[in-house]
This record gives sequence, C-alpha cells and structure tokens, in this order.
Amino acid sequence: MKKLVFIMVVVMGLTSISFTISNNQDRKPWPVPDKDKKMKNPVAADAESLKAGKALWNTHCKSCHGSKGLGDGSKAGQLKTDPGDFSKADVQNETDGTLFYRTSEGRDDMPNFKKKLPDADDRWNLVNFIRTFKK
Repeated sequence: MKKLVFIMVVVMGLTSISFTISNNQDRKPWPVPDKDKKMKNPVAADAESLKAGKALWNTHCKSCHGSKGLGDGSKAGQLKTDPGDFSKADVQNETDGTLFYRTSEGRDDMPNFKKKLPDADDRWNLVNFIRTFKK
C-alpha cells in the first residue's frame, strides 16, 4: 500500500511539473526596454480616466481579453497566443510603463495600439483601467 501511495504521489508530482513547464513554454518572453519600463503614467487614475479606459477597453480589448481581463473574451479561442489573465499578480506587478509599451507596440495576435489609438493619453487610460482587474 505504501508503494502504491508513493507511486501515485510521484506520478501526480511529475504531471504537475509537466503541466507547469508546458504552460510556461507557451508564453514566450516579451522584453521591454528599460527606458519604457521606467515610464511613469502621466494620467491620474481618477474617475474620468477609468471611465475613458473602460470605454476604450470595451471597444478594443474586451473581445480577446474579456470584460474582466481574464483572457476569456469571445475571440480568445481563435487566437494563436494566450491573451493572459490581467487580474494575476504577474501582470499587476508590471510597471505602468511596461503595460503602456506592450499596449502600444503589440505583438503576434495583439495589435499595435500606437496606430489604433494615436493619443498616448488613451493608452494610459487603458493602463489605469487594467489596474482595476486586481483579484
């Protein structure tokens, strides 16, 4: 019986490790230049900014990232890349500059919003709104 329990624990552990490794391999690194990481958000996260950010989110982001930033939007299943869960600590711990850079530049399935939203304040409003997704 002890051997059976031991074998089950080992198999479950290996399965968990394999799952973690495969999920981490799905996410390729997305480096952000240091100067961009350090950028400070010039737009205060006040009611006006959050309202503007939410409106922009609903128009441009919700279909992939979902209404609460969980990565469960109506188009998420059609993407080649994982849209991510913006409520998770790894996203919320990113600097505002990092979120702004990634929103502005895009990559893979993520569009370049520097062209779609040429007003930088609009993209900063999105950063402020993304901050509301904390768990």
